[in-house]
Amino acid sequence: MKVLILGAGGHGQVVADMIAAGARAGDEVLELAGFLDDDPTLLGTEVDGAPVLGSLASVGGLTADAFVVAIGRNSARARIDGWLQASGRTVVSICHPRASVSRTVAIGDGTMVSAGAIVITGARIGRGVILNTGCTVDHHSRVGDYAHIAPGAHLGGEVSVGACSLVGIGAVVLPRCRIGAGCTIGAGAVVIGDVPDGATAVGVPARLLPSSSSHGVKSQLVVER
Repeated sequence: MKVLILGAGGHGQVVADMIAAGARAGDEVLELAGFLDDDPTLLGTEVDGAPVLGSLASVGGLTADAFVVAIGRNSARARIDGWLQASGRTVVSICHPRASVSRTVAIGDGTMVSAGAIVITGARIGRGVILNTGCTVDHHSRVGDYAHIAPGAHLGGEVSVGACSLVGIGAVVLPRCRIGAGCTIGAGAVVIGDVPDGATAVGVPARLLPSSSSHGVKSQLVVER
């Protein structure tokens, strides 16, 4: 299966490395056809040995079996993936051969599971999610569409992470906590209670930043001592 990567930056290069390492989409062996990127200085160059064939808008004139949206920003990834779906393009999930994913896990299209990631029994992963290097998603957790679980972050059992949320590098979310949609959990934070939609939580234990606590939603987070 020939794949075009949308985005030739750091995230796109990670995906290219996954393909070189033997990553598959389901049972399909992947072959990198090239990149698309809106940086005009990259056009006609090679990134990690693969050509940058045009801008994102040029996708309609190129032939590939499938596409991977390698954009780190959640909102941009959601927008571009929606555009590809509307145009009838096939967007595939990609899983590094050194990731560990239970056979009982459900993963939506367009999701990336990086090296060292572990996803345990009964987890449900949405569309366009990034499960980054060395993160863990424990049993029966739910990760919403276009969320990003950053390197080394850990979700306990039965955790829920809403759409387009970011769980930062090294953060820990205790079992059965709910993180709403559009949230940001800071690097190294320890979440011990629910986080409302749109909030930012940082620290140990995690606390809401003042600008994100004006939603009129009571949080169960313990204020940092």
